[in-house]
Amino acid sequence: MTLSFFDQFMSPTYLGIPLIAIALVFPWILYPSPSNRWLNNRLTTLQSWFINRFTQQLLLPLNPSGHKWALILTSLMIFLLSMNLLGLLPYTFTPTTQLSLNMGLAVPFWLATVIIGMRNQPTAALGHLLPEGTPVPLIPVLIIIETISLFIRPLALGVRLTANLTAGHLLIQLIATAAFVLLPMMTTVAILT
Repeated sequence: MTLSFFDQFMSPTYLGIPLIAIALVFPWILYPSPSNRWLNNRLTTLQSWFINRFTQQLLLPLNPSGHKWALILTSLMIFLLSMNLLGLLPYTFTPTTQLSLNMGLAVPFWLATVIIGMRNQPTAALGHLLPEGTPVPLIPVLIIIETISLFIRPLALGVRLTANLTAGHLLIQLIATAAFVLLPMMTTVAILT
C-alpha cells in the first residue's frame, strides 16, 4: 500500500473514534475547575497563577476598554498552545494542521473584529478602505479592491497558518524518505541527511 506524503494530515481514527474529537477535548484538562475552597491543591494554584500571569501579559498593551476581551483571548491562547504542544508528542494528531479548524477559528474572530470596529469607530473602520492621498479617479476602484481584500483576509490567513504548520512535518517526512531511499546506494550521504 503506497501512501501519499499528505496522508499524514488526514484525521485518523482509533477504534472507530476520530482522534480530532479527543484532541479538541484535551485542552479542557488545562483549565482550572472553579471551587469555593479557600485553599486549593497545587495543580489548581499553578493553573490559576499561569492564567493570571498570561492574562496580565496579554492585556498589558491594551487600554481598559479592551480588558473585557480577557476571557475569550486567554481561552483561545491556552487552547491553541495546548493543541500545538499536543502535536509535539509522538503518534498524536494535531487538529491545527486542518484547514477546517483554522477557518473555524479565523472567521468568527475576524467577523467580530470587523463588526465591533464598524460599531465603535465607523469612520476609522471605513477609512481603511481608502488609502490617504489617493487620486480621485482611482477612489471607486480602490474601495472595491480593499473591500475584497477585507473579505478574503480570514481565508488567506487560515490557509497560510495551515501551510506553515504543515510545511515542517512535510519537510521532515521528505528528508526521512530521502535518507531511507539513499541508505542502500550511498550510505554516507544517507547518514549525513
